[in-house]
Amino acid sequence: MAAMNDLSLSIRSATPADLDEVLAFWKVAAEGTSISDDGEGIARLVERDPEALILAEREGELAGTVIAGFDGWRCHLYRLAVHPDQRRRGVGSALLAAAEERFAALGGRRADAMVLDRNTSAHHAWRAAGYEPEPQWSRWVKHLTD
Repeated sequence: MAAMNDLSLSIRSATPADLDEVLAFWKVAAEGTSISDDGEGIARLVERDPEALILAEREGELAGTVIAGFDGWRCHLYRLAVHPDQRRRGVGSALLAAAEERFAALGGRRADAMVLDRNTSAHHAWRAAGYEPEPQWSRWVKHLTD
């Protein structure tokens, strides 16, 4: 994982033991909900790709998450979530650096991120990290379950 300047912040991959805490954390720290925000969904993620769900912890407490998914061709970022008390303290930057390091090691060449249009505070963080929206693209969705 990425080297840290803030010695009180540690970055690591999630384990199955972390998943209930992550789900509870997302209710506090994440914008929006997802159909896969359940124990079964993230357990399947961690089982399939044990390094995809990256956690940031400060003083033993969960401070942030990001899902850094790689399908063998493209790099996808989801669920960048930072606890409200930890925002603007380098947590998001550290998580993105760890995700980008993972992608580079896997041979990834470009990362894309799912960011809610209404989450304008997140837009500033993504831009600061070097990401830009691509207005020529739209997300098309079909739910496969009820």
